[in-house]
Amino acid sequence: MKLTNEQISPGAWYIGLFNGIGPTRTQSKMIIRGSAYSFSANISVDACTNSMMRGEFCNSTVYPLSCTASDVYNSKTTVKQPMMGNAMICESNFATFCVQEGVPNFYSLDIANVAEELTIMAANVRFNVTPSNNASGANDVNLMCYARHGAIPSETLHDYSSDLNKAPLVIRSPLIGRLYISIIPVNLTKKFGETQDGNLKVCYAIKSQVLQCPLGKAGSNCTMSSYTLQTVLRRGPTPFESYYLPVGEGASSANFPLEPLSKNSSNGGEADDIWTYFTLDIPPGAAGRNIHIRLSSDVKINYEVYARFGGLPSLDSWDYYYANKTRKSDQSMFFMLYDSSDDNIDFYIIYAREGTWGLGLRHLTTNSDSLKQQTIMSISLEGCPKQCSSHGDCKYSFDASGLTSYSFCSCDRNHGGFDCSIEVVSHKGHIVQSIFLIGSNAAAILPAFWALRQKAFAEWVLFTSSGISSALYHACDVGTWCALNFNVLQFMDFWLSFMAVISTFVYLSTIDEVYKRAIHTAVAILTALMAATKATRSSNIVLVIVIGALGLLIGWLIEISTKYRSLSFSFGFSPNFFQSLQTIRQWFYNLVKTILRRFRWFFLLAGFIALSMAALSWTLETSENYWIWHSFWHITIYTSSFFFLCSKANIVDDAENQLPSSGNYALTRQDSLPRDNN
Repeated sequence: MKLTNEQISPGAWYIGLFNGIGPTRTQSKMIIRGSAYSFSANISVDACTNSMMRGEFCNSTVYPLSCTASDVYNSKTTVKQPMMGNAMICESNFATFCVQEGVPNFYSLDIANVAEELTIMAANVRFNVTPSNNASGANDVNLMCYARHGAIPSETLHDYSSDLNKAPLVIRSPLIGRLYISIIPVNLTKKFGETQDGNLKVCYAIKSQVLQCPLGKAGSNCTMSSYTLQTVLRRGPTPFESYYLPVGEGASSANFPLEPLSKNSSNGGEADDIWTYFTLDIPPGAAGRNIHIRLSSDVKINYEVYARFGGLPSLDSWDYYYANKTRKSDQSMFFMLYDSSDDNIDFYIIYAREGTWGLGLRHLTTNSDSLKQQTIMSISLEGCPKQCSSHGDCKYSFDASGLTSYSFCSCDRNHGGFDCSIEVVSHKGHIVQSIFLIGSNAAAILPAFWALRQKAFAEWVLFTSSGISSALYHACDVGTWCALNFNVLQFMDFWLSFMAVISTFVYLSTIDEVYKRAIHTAVAILTALMAATKATRSSNIVLVIVIGALGLLIGWLIEISTKYRSLSFSFGFSPNFFQSLQTIRQWFYNLVKTILRRFRWFFLLAGFIALSMAALSWTLETSENYWIWHSFWHITIYTSSFFFLCSKANIVDDAENQLPSSGNYALTRQDSLPRDNN
């Protein structure tokens, strides 16, 4: 992503990486299926080291306009002079600029406070030389002015424009911050001839005037009431949680009445277009918070609400507004409207920009009855909208710099969206999913029953505990009932599931209980570590199968080494070499025969089929179909364990466990009764 200087503005920029889009992005999920990504971010800014320089080679100057207070008011101002608070005259340090046709000059003007009007003028417009064609004078020159807030303007990308040689550029309620101005002479060649006047330049002086109303006043005639809101921090560990109250107005809560404040507004005796303004500051680091605005009344509300960043709003200039149910800002990621009606207005401005915000209340009627009504207003800086609609938890974090705090909702399994207000799973669907995810663990009865029947009590305890813990975990995960802490239930579910799978493999070996206990102890430690660290990763399934197969192999090696440790032979060349080969061949024959008799191959094949179906269901799981395929996983994995347990045949050790006979062994017989020496 590349942004040019026409797209960026001074100030703090925040870049966010979102894991998915749509309402399900914030939905709580036990396991996130799909690809995992790792990334690194690199942000580079190509800019001039001097903020007053621009251009590809930083060889073009941006001339700052310096402001000083003045008592001289321009007669062209629209604000009535008797009501004006003060005027600031802003000029460049250079008295005159002379430029050729089509060559722009750039200027910057910093507006530090809320202003009512900004006027940009060009004075003393003339030519540097007398043109050969005297038919026209300097008054006929087109001196185009383009202005843009926070970024360099151009002919095609600007906020305001005017021909300064015809009329000044007047900007009502300019935004706080830096305004960039570009002035370009145009159409000189068309009017004054071609090459003979190649050195012809237009000279001018640029001036600007910033008008401000007296303290507590605003509006076109400075007759509207304006109040600065003070910040009142809320008690608690959450940073930047606060509400706003008018300075000097006492209030025992975050709410304050409007009528005592709005009755002082007027419009020069006219009854329409009366406003009451409020200004508030969002502090640095609070860009991850939301402005919450509420109005309530016992009758129909008599106000329209307008909001604007960096200045006072008007009917023509606003960022967000609410007039009535049909006239309002469109619902978006940055404007959320809740439960608004004739007697209640409730909306959020999401992730409000840091700096000064202006709020304007436009009066609909101004008769005596409207002033008697009681309208309560509250303005607060909050975290998650509507506290995640009571369908999730509000989380707080910091950006990579650690300086800016932001909030976000972690919704439950049935809801999603930025504020958890979107129902992703219906109530009926929630019941169905709960039945499947919880009830499917009943399949653990099969291997538990067989283990108990074979008096394999360790395996019986594992399968019974695994089925119960998995059911409790999913009951908590779907929001039905949490018997213990969610993290505890998750650990128990995965740990006992890992143990049950590996114990199935160990059960298939015929070794003493002493060795089985040793293997179970080692496996318990290893699987506990797996369950405590990234238990939900898919690679754990393969790792558990590998550990189980390794446990079975170790059991077989212990069994073989125990039963055949007396077998020894020499690889040297001796008369008994061929007899040793015959002994080894017979030993392998007995081993294969033992393996074939050790298992019921029908159940073993059925176990592998069920295990492959479990693996298939695991790969088919997504966030949307998780409930059905994971339920199928429960059934198939427990069924495969049942078949594997049934595949072990009860055989009696006989001649297969005996070493093959050889000529080296001789049988003797001895009577049990003592012989008579006589």
